[in-house]
Amino acid sequence: MEFDQITDNGNLWAVRYDNCLDNVLDTILDQWNDVTWLRSFFKQNIGDLASYFKITDVNQAIYDTIEDSERLQCLIMDISPDANLDEIFRPLENSRTSEMLLGKEKTRLRNTLRHVSWLRIYAIKLEPGIYVVTGGAIKLTRTMQEREHTLVELARMEKVRRFLIENEISDKDSFDDYLRELN
Repeated sequence: MEFDQITDNGNLWAVRYDNCLDNVLDTILDQWNDVTWLRSFFKQNIGDLASYFKITDVNQAIYDTIEDSERLQCLIMDISPDANLDEIFRPLENSRTSEMLLGKEKTRLRNTLRHVSWLRIYAIKLEPGIYVVTGGAIKLTRTMQEREHTLVELARMEKVRRFLIENEISDKDSFDDYLRELN
């Protein structure tokens, strides 16, 4: 497992899993803009799309996804150095009210024109304002436990969290120390 720096100020990182050419952020953003991949995904998940979002037109779902992906990418990638990532990421568990060590977090677009955005980016919070992206998904159900592709994302988040704990990484300083030791 490797880590790619996403923002120049070192506040946002993305995991590059073993045997992968790209980090997870690049991979999911590419998928969310790939019409062929999206068509296949929405055809496989049309039941969830129709029941939860009341959308039965795969082409509309593809269009909405690409539009939301572009907006989400701008939100994530065009962050000014003084931007507060804590305003973008929220606890994965909606009921969590306190900070936790290496907390699991998510982000999605808010204030969309059509329906609630189904795009999610998942990350581990090293400390306030510092995040490591572990993956992302198109979430068409109420909970992540309802579908295999979102269960995979939960497992990835836990895998990264365990990796950080096993390597005694608990904040930005220990993360920087770990990265220095690799070089």
